[in-house]
Amino acid sequence: MGVTATPATRTEQVYEILRGELLNGVLHPSQKLKMVDLTERFGVSQSVVREALTRLTEQGLLVATPQRGFRVRDLSIEDIAELTETRIQIESLALRLAVERGDLQWETGILAAHHRLERTSVTRDDGTVSEDWTLQHRDFHQALLTGCGNRRLESVATSLRDSAELYRRWYWVLTDDHQRDLAREHLQLKELALARDADRAIEVLTEHIDRAPSLLITYAREHGMDELTPPAPQGQAQPR
Repeated sequence: MGVTATPATRTEQVYEILRGELLNGVLHPSQKLKMVDLTERFGVSQSVVREALTRLTEQGLLVATPQRGFRVRDLSIEDIAELTETRIQIESLALRLAVERGDLQWETGILAAHHRLERTSVTRDDGTVSEDWTLQHRDFHQALLTGCGNRRLESVATSLRDSAELYRRWYWVLTDDHQRDLAREHLQLKELALARDADRAIEVLTEHIDRAPSLLITYAREHGMDELTPPAPQGQAQPR
């Protein structure tokens, strides 16, 4: 398939297509991305493809190796566990501070973000996760923490959450968690934050963050895998 328009626009198009394939299970962990194949597929120059791959590498979705090119990053049990542990610690701290320091603007931001989230469909017609929902989900979690009054802490929390996105998508593909009530979890987080119940809010947030990686790790261990190579996505799955 060819992409058109200016080099910058072509780079953006290639980037968006490959990012979607990474996040929806089309490209597998450790899979090598061959420059020649991609330039032929998209009908663009190597510089356009290289720029798109570099952007994906900067986001932690790909790994660039000297003399060997680009490949999808590995998904290891150890990294999933360490990332989850760090996220829980950082986001719990930020949420506690937000509950203590948050003002009326913080409360209004949470209400607005939750309103948008609950009115956005989780999946598209083909069963894949809606990118609109993903953005609203990200905005809601950022709204919860923004009242902490510490931009560096917010930045770290956001970076860690973004790093978990690929793992979150493999959770949707690999695990059977269709009964999960995400709407209830988000409603609880909203209500507890606004009620200034920091202890209970952190308990719910911890469970919310930990559920997907725990199930992903369980799946990997049950199948004797350390690096996860999932099958093609099937049906509708639930994110966190």
